[in-house]
Amino acid sequence: MITEAIVLAGGLGTRLKAVVTDLPKSLAPVAGRPFLAYLLDHAKKQGIEKFIFALGYKTEQIETFVRKYLPEGTYDLSIEKKPLGTGGAIYKACKQSSSANIIVLNADTYYGISYPQLAGMHEQRKAACTLALKPMKEFERYGAVDLDEENTIRGFREKKYQSSGLINGGVYALRVESFIQKSFTETFSFEKDYLEPECLKGNILGLVSDAYFIDIGVPEDYQRAQQELIAHI
Repeated sequence: MITEAIVLAGGLGTRLKAVVTDLPKSLAPVAGRPFLAYLLDHAKKQGIEKFIFALGYKTEQIETFVRKYLPEGTYDLSIEKKPLGTGGAIYKACKQSSSANIIVLNADTYYGISYPQLAGMHEQRKAACTLALKPMKEFERYGAVDLDEENTIRGFREKKYQSSGLINGGVYALRVESFIQKSFTETFSFEKDYLEPECLKGNILGLVSDAYFIDIGVPEDYQRAQQELIAHI
C-alpha cells in the first residue's frame, strides 16, 4: 500500500492559455470546481494520505487552494526557483518523502485507476517504476508504450499517428531510494532521462487499465472534460 503522492503542478500550461488565461491549468474550472479538486478526491479514495505538491508557475494560487482544501499536516510544498523539468521536479519532491515508494501524478490529468492495484504490482515485482497505461485508439498526441507479456515495458515510441496502442497515463509508482541515488543534471526529463534508459534494464513495469482518462492540457480536451468528468468520478 502506498499512501504518499507527488502532484506535478508546476507546468506553464502554454497550450491551455487561450481558454484559461489567469490560472495555472491544474486550477482550471471544470463543471464549477478546480480540476485539481477532482484529482485529489480520487487520490484520497485510493488511499493517499499525504501529498507533496511540486510547484513552479503561479505557485501562490495553487498554495492558496491547497491550504483551503486539505487539512494541515497532510501536504508539503516543493517549490522550484527555476524550471527543473519533470525529472527535476520529481527528484526535488522525493527528497521530502518519507516513503519507500510513492505515487506520482500529473496535475492536468485525471486517470481513474486503482492505486492499490498499481502499488501491488510495483511492490510485488520490486520495480524501479510502474506506469499506468491507457489503451487508446486513433491517436497522435501521445507516444506509444511497448509492453511484453510479463508486463515489462520494453520501449517508448515517439509521438506519431497510431491506430491503437498503449499510452503513458501519467500515473506512476516510483521506488524513491533507487531514484534519488541516481546522478542527474539539475534539470532533466523524467521520461527521456529516466524512464527510457531504465526500461532497457527491464526495471520498468506497466499496468494496463481502461479506466476513464482525460488530459486537459489542450483546449478541446478541456472542453470535453466539462461534459464528461462528473459522469466518471
